[in-house]
Amino acid sequence: MAQQKSGYFGKRRKFWSWGYEDEGISEDEIKVMAKRVKDRLGLDNIEVKKTPTLDDIELKAPRIKIPASLESFCTSEKWDRVIHTYGKGFKDMMHIYRRDFGRAPDVIAYPRDENDIAAIYDWCGENGYACIPFGGGSSVTGGFWAPEDDAYKGVVVVDLGNLNQVLEVDEVSRCALIQGGVLGPSLEEQLKPHGLTLRHIPQSWEFSSLGGWIATRSSGHYATHLTHIDDMVESLRVVTPNGTIENRRLPGSGAGPDPDRLFIGSEGSMGIITEAWMKLQGRVEFRANASISFPSFYQGAKAVRQITQAGLFPANARYLDEQDAKFYGAGDGTDSVLLLGFESADHPVDAWLERGLEICQDFGGTVTAKADSTTNALENSRVGAQGSWRKQFRYLPRLMHTRSAMGIVSFTFETSYTWDKFEEADTEIMARVKDAINQATGGGILCRRFSFLYPDGPSPYYSIMANSNHGNALEAYQSISDAASDALMDVGATITHHHAVGRSFRPWYDQEVDPLYRKALGAVKKEFDPNWIMNPGMLIDRPKGLNIVG
Repeated sequence: MAQQKSGYFGKRRKFWSWGYEDEGISEDEIKVMAKRVKDRLGLDNIEVKKTPTLDDIELKAPRIKIPASLESFCTSEKWDRVIHTYGKGFKDMMHIYRRDFGRAPDVIAYPRDENDIAAIYDWCGENGYACIPFGGGSSVTGGFWAPEDDAYKGVVVVDLGNLNQVLEVDEVSRCALIQGGVLGPSLEEQLKPHGLTLRHIPQSWEFSSLGGWIATRSSGHYATHLTHIDDMVESLRVVTPNGTIENRRLPGSGAGPDPDRLFIGSEGSMGIITEAWMKLQGRVEFRANASISFPSFYQGAKAVRQITQAGLFPANARYLDEQDAKFYGAGDGTDSVLLLGFESADHPVDAWLERGLEICQDFGGTVTAKADSTTNALENSRVGAQGSWRKQFRYLPRLMHTRSAMGIVSFTFETSYTWDKFEEADTEIMARVKDAINQATGGGILCRRFSFLYPDGPSPYYSIMANSNHGNALEAYQSISDAASDALMDVGATITHHHAVGRSFRPWYDQEVDPLYRKALGAVKKEFDPNWIMNPGMLIDRPKGLNIVG
């Protein structure tokens, strides 16, 4: 891929939604989504705002001038500043549809190598500019929003898109050295000739980067076992403002705290992940899957827990409650639905599926579809309940902007907690969020599913859609989101399982993490980032009274 300074890498993406500018969403598709929203919320009329254009947006003039030494890979062009202002969450979309780009960065840098990154650090550090890493731009938690205050004299966003190569493949150890800016599709395309795959496929896969996955502790394809990107990192190379760290490649080590862990989940607050040795998998050859319905969500949850604790390690175990199953076309709204799948690059997995189905039937589950090695399990995953869920999961992001265009509150939040408190915690969360929806909007829909599973607890994923209008949607969202976050803290859950903290959840992250640990983390940041330029406000605040140079 050719290196870029501006205009982005290859086709230009939409700044107002998911996908590329040449991927039009038809009027029929918008009408289908509008009808779905109307039917589910019982609405008669919905005002659909026009899609914003670049001409609609007014930006403040850049506050800083690019020095001649950096002009070859930096720009302050309007489109570049606009596309790097917001992510892809509901809050981002609402600001975009309000044509509010007051947070636009001043300069976008497209470094070609680590020397360019070091030069940006020097420039920002000497002048008191904020330096914000950017991977694929898919954050839903304000992960690269510019600081709100004027504590920094300028904001420079560092887009890693030029660092997009698989540099080396160790087929014997089944690992690869990969640059941090590579996006999901390009990564897999480069690994394919080797018969290997990272097999990390979050919903944002098309427009998210390896470095971004690591920096935000992303969760991907696997519902169990290799859930977090943490499990796939062998070693990292990170460029910090105070120097470069390259950790040794090891399958495991007992030599003190794991040095890679300082950067996994650091959200760009310590430095930029430029390269990573990643553990790979063989490409999938064997599949077996099934759909199972349960008369109640809690009843099926007991079966899911048993499957997880039995050590069967299903690759897919999406468990949808009645409303979520209906929304994704996997059910009619009367039963909850488990989409259970096993896969392997080495051997048939029919026996694992059969044991999983036995457990489901023990807890009152009814098998509604099944495919194993005697049938085409891959094709089966593309039809019926499995296929409906798969299609909607991959396609709905491309229509995410339509709900913002309608002024409808529509967002998700996710968490995890231990099995012993599941029913009590879930009941409390559901009740409090429903109450918040009623107070903020007068009513709406709240549903949930399990996305990822552990032997000691699930990761529930909650979805909200509520009636609102263009005048109050953002405020209603904030009220409901705050109530949900408070509920998570009160029941002892995590504020985020895989969407990262960002700016959105920082107040609750501060409640979740022990104060002494946060103090120690601040000391680490000071060592790596002595001028406190890296992604200000992420995880750690700059000490009060600290003077910014420049």
